[in-house]
Amino acid sequence: MTGQASGTDRSQAAHEAALAIDALAARVNAKGAEIGLPCIAVSADIGSPAPVRDSTGRPFAETLFKWVDPDLRYWEDRGFALRSFFIHAVRLCSEPIYYAQGRLQTWRTTNALDVLNEAGPADGFGVGAAIIVPAYLAGGVIGAVVWATANSSFDVASVFDAHVDELHALALRFVAAAHEHSAHAQAVSPVQLTRREIQCLKWAAAGKTDSEISAIMSISVPTVRFHMTNAARKLDVVSRTQAIYRAATLGYVGTGPAQH
Repeated sequence: MTGQASGTDRSQAAHEAALAIDALAARVNAKGAEIGLPCIAVSADIGSPAPVRDSTGRPFAETLFKWVDPDLRYWEDRGFALRSFFIHAVRLCSEPIYYAQGRLQTWRTTNALDVLNEAGPADGFGVGAAIIVPAYLAGGVIGAVVWATANSSFDVASVFDAHVDELHALALRFVAAAHEHSAHAQAVSPVQLTRREIQCLKWAAAGKTDSEISAIMSISVPTVRFHMTNAARKLDVVSRTQAIYRAATLGYVGTGPAQH
């Protein structure tokens, strides 16, 4: 009976979570209509072709959200993320972006967007203006919400300035909820690494060998391997490369130099 009750509770919780996502999607849609960018595309994970679905199991792209080109069923195209100018921008910039006159811009000058703009004319897939909001989630997942219009003369810069903070917060809430609810998202226990384990991983990520890490940190090679093995066990991986990658997605291994 306890197991049956537990299963019922989980099913009820999942249903409530799906309804909450429906409500967030409705807010995303209403906000688009309010600001003059009524065409919406969403992804809970740009690395996956799986569409964001409503509480009935249907993609929002088929029910609630409408796109500039109604014939562009981007959520069914596994190669779309490799061709989309907007998705490339989301990979390069974690801040909200706006698209106007064939160029991507944000509130400040960014080298990443400059390089992307200079790479060639953008294929906007019929979009005249848009606000693209990346949603960087725990575990290295990147999602996005795009609010768009076919009107190329739309004053998107002014709308961006006036509404970007609200759009950013709404996109993060929606994408995070949708991703967590996805059947592909798995709950994981918190990983607690020690300072030494993190140091070893950071130096390993910088390309140092165990011997080099030993010399840098003034510890023995067996001690380096002990820390690396413990880190891999805690991260639930089996190799050095996997440990570095997993630690990076959890924010333990950044781009800054490791400290002795």
